[in-house]
Amino acid sequence: MHLIVGLGNPGSKYQGNRHNIGFMAVDEIVRRHGFSPWRKRFQGETSEGLMNGSKVLLLKPLTYMNESGRSVGEAMRFFDIDPSRVIVFYDELDLEPSKVRVKLGGGAAGHNGIRSMMAHCGPHFIRVRMGIGHPGHKALVHAYVLSDFAKADREWLDPLLTAVADNAGLLVKGEDGSFQNKVHLALNPAPEKPSKKAEN
Repeated sequence: MHLIVGLGNPGSKYQGNRHNIGFMAVDEIVRRHGFSPWRKRFQGETSEGLMNGSKVLLLKPLTYMNESGRSVGEAMRFFDIDPSRVIVFYDELDLEPSKVRVKLGGGAAGHNGIRSMMAHCGPHFIRVRMGIGHPGHKALVHAYVLSDFAKADREWLDPLLTAVADNAGLLVKGEDGSFQNKVHLALNPAPEKPSKKAEN
């Protein structure tokens, strides 16, 4: 079984926040892959389904971002899931909006949700960093991540969530590079080649 986690804060107050892009990603996976309805367990909400023939458990921790690892650790222990089969979607300040990067392991880079997961689950899980851009100054970061995406952001956010959900099965197969490429191409389609004029 694979565990796919979306990080965010629970409640309608935070629903549209930049910090909640992880929740948005797993919500879109549920919609596009016909997963089961969300139900409360493991201090979070879970949904189950199949991707590429593999069992997948989706999890949205309801412990608030800073304690995300408590919920994830509980689900991992219950199903005896190896950290390498845990895939986490979350917001990344140091990536331009709509950019996505995947890596196994690493540090927390100042992200409290990842720091909590490392404390409860170890560092060797797969991170899917979803770019939200940076407000430009460290003092502005807290307010920025806890504010809603702007209306103009929907132009890249909706296609990004769709592309991430449609191609999430590649992460389950271990094809991280293909996942990144497919998402990139979905958001940056190659320009159409001009058709050659018919010769007389």
